[in-house]
Amino acid sequence: MGFATAADVNTTGLAVTDDTVTVGILHSLTGTMAISETGAQQAEKLAIKQINDMGGILGRQIKVIQEDGASDWPTFAEKSRKLLVQDKVAAVFGAWTSASRKAILPVFEKENGLLYYPTFYEGLEQSKNVIYTGQEATQQILDGLNWVAKEKKAKTFYLIGSDYIWPRTSMKIARKHIENVLGGKVVGEEYKPLGDTQFGSVINKIRLRKPDVIYAAVVGGSNVAWFKQLKAAGINSKKQTLLTISVTEDEVLGIGGENLEGFYSIMKYFQSQDNANNKAFVKAFKEMWGEDSVIGDVTQAAYLGPWLWKAAVERAGSFDVDKVVAESEKGDIELTTAPEGYVKLHENHHLWSKARVGQWNKDGQATVVYTSELIEPDPFPAGYQ
Repeated sequence: MGFATAADVNTTGLAVTDDTVTVGILHSLTGTMAISETGAQQAEKLAIKQINDMGGILGRQIKVIQEDGASDWPTFAEKSRKLLVQDKVAAVFGAWTSASRKAILPVFEKENGLLYYPTFYEGLEQSKNVIYTGQEATQQILDGLNWVAKEKKAKTFYLIGSDYIWPRTSMKIARKHIENVLGGKVVGEEYKPLGDTQFGSVINKIRLRKPDVIYAAVVGGSNVAWFKQLKAAGINSKKQTLLTISVTEDEVLGIGGENLEGFYSIMKYFQSQDNANNKAFVKAFKEMWGEDSVIGDVTQAAYLGPWLWKAAVERAGSFDVDKVVAESEKGDIELTTAPEGYVKLHENHHLWSKARVGQWNKDGQATVVYTSELIEPDPFPAGYQ
């Protein structure tokens, strides 16, 4: 079968030749966020390798240019500009924190680039130039709070997060839900600088206020200190319910399963999920990245990015961003082979997916104790803004 020439599938000067197409990968390989972002770029590379092994996209092999955002938001902006303006990549898979996404968004919109963003986030955003492959707030925060209120008869909550946009916005949404919908009470709310490792004063306040639930959105390397200090203070799952929206298997690798055994995370994916798609994915991931590698929620969402891009490009018969976005907005691109089970791309650039609560075990894996129905993404929920 003959394939169209580069001129046919690309009218906008992207890095496409008759036999290759170039994309960018942009994550923190260094700094406090590397603990969380390493898996995402590994998953993106695995998906790209698998697509290339199947013959590529529109008969072209995918080439990768990788950049390090270095856990620094201006660096993310600078590297995204390089990828789009200098390298002319057809798509970028990357960013993790909302702060890094907000820093690069104006660049993508100005240069008409295409970003596949894999992290669960606060919502309240929808850009023509971004496909969001993680959960927005209503798919994670509201469902998790409903679960813990019902299962644990929880009424009082202590909110703790890292100090930047995602935890603060997430906690604002959580507080509204706790107070207005669940009839509960927030007995404390605290934010720590990104990378901070001193949690003693917060732990003392938690001890005094005795909340039914510690609700946590501490991110990156700070998690190691946070959970170790909780354990050292005698706060464990036998005495305290803790639900976090920011710990995946990637962080547990650094924290140590023994330091959060019995605590809960709400995500859409856990490595322990028992389905054929996931077994094949875990096997391929470990073959590529080593037997000791682990796969967390954002890693799996990152893996979906290249596949969703491939589906849209092939429908469009072109790498042109406007055409790829137009196909993505039809709301009927599905991935039946997603490790999480099944996802579908909504017209609003987010994915339909299920929420899951995992309870952490000593071995660093989670037992899934709750799975929701498929949840429609709603990035602008009424009453929560």
